[in-house]
Amino acid sequence: MKTPRRRMRLAVFKTLFQHEFRKDEDVEQILEEILDDSYDEKAKSDARRYIRGIKENLEKIDELISRYLERWTLDRLSAVDRNILRLGCYELLYEKDVPIEVTIDEAIEIAKRYGTENSGKFVNGILDRIAKEHAPKEKFEL
Repeated sequence: MKTPRRRMRLAVFKTLFQHEFRKDEDVEQILEEILDDSYDEKAKSDARRYIRGIKENLEKIDELISRYLERWTLDRLSAVDRNILRLGCYELLYEKDVPIEVTIDEAIEIAKRYGTENSGKFVNGILDRIAKEHAPKEKFEL
């Protein structure tokens, strides 16, 4: 059973993923197509905040992820891995009430479900390094 928070993260991930193939459409409009009546108002509100935050900080998020890619570039990653990393990086940096371990564990679960055999380990390694060096200090106390 998926928690409302996990379903919200999945909606954000699916929105980011779809936007890769629908670049001419507004990412916030794509999210609205995904958020049906099965999502409660808090989940919808959180998903909208995440999408706005990722959209507003995408350049910084992508630059940070790129620093930790060894022998890879962001555009060479699969769309699945790239967008899970974007979601996880956003949550690590900007969602102050979500513990680091929860962010990384949730990203790994999404990667295992939608990515390749190695996606979970790959996402874990990148997000763990970003968290250690860039997550706000107060997140280490949650």
